[in-house]
Amino acid sequence: MDFWREALILLGGLWAGTINTIVGSGTLVTFPILVALGYNPVNAVISNAMGLVAGGFSGAWGYRREIATMKRTLLRLLPLSLLGGLAGAWLLLHLPESVFAVVAPVLIALAVLLVIFQPRLSAWVKRRQEAGHVSPETVDSRPISPVLYVLVFLTGVYGGYFTAAQGVILMAVFGVFLHGTLQQSNAIKVILTLAVNLVAAVSYLLFAFERIDWAVVVLIAAGSLVGGFVGAKVGRRLSPGWLRAVIVGLGLVALVNMAGRLVAG
Repeated sequence: MDFWREALILLGGLWAGTINTIVGSGTLVTFPILVALGYNPVNAVISNAMGLVAGGFSGAWGYRREIATMKRTLLRLLPLSLLGGLAGAWLLLHLPESVFAVVAPVLIALAVLLVIFQPRLSAWVKRRQEAGHVSPETVDSRPISPVLYVLVFLTGVYGGYFTAAQGVILMAVFGVFLHGTLQQSNAIKVILTLAVNLVAAVSYLLFAFERIDWAVVVLIAAGSLVGGFVGAKVGRRLSPGWLRAVIVGLGLVALVNMAGRLVAG
């Protein structure tokens, strides 16, 4: 790769790691960059998901205090995310690429819409959580609705197949079925999305090793690792509107690019 291509991917990984820790949807930064640089879309999803695992670990470390208050809830939901991520990765590897070419623009459009409406979703989540009158210290001991288990699994399937905006989806789901604080919900979101990306990455290593672009993986991993720390430490000071504008802009670039390929094909 040329230096400017490497620098662009590295910067995309840094930005994605930061965004994933704060609001999610970091894939809408890195995926359009890879597609614009000419990478096969399915290979781009695979390499991107593997690279973002590093950012998930650093983001989880940054939220370790909030995670400590939600251990029981996390342990009950984690197996569903793992199974969902495995199922999504299986679909990505076994469905024809022609299916992905049709489905991916739809998923990108959905992810962009979720990011656009994320402020309203967050405000709604906050109102729901405040109306619940549940102490942050006791929320971890409350029973979990069976519907939450199903939705976490389905979000894992979505994340294992495409990864983009699964964090935004989880935050909306938690707003209805989990009455912790926003920071507690965000901490669980970081862990569950990490689990999905991790199990998908292992699946790719075992069953699609030849489709992994290791230069891309290393660059995104290095960038997202730093970005995860940035997001957990100082990312909250960044303008959420500006972050969303960048995500939406790049998402639209990917949408136009993939839709153009579909029409041309």
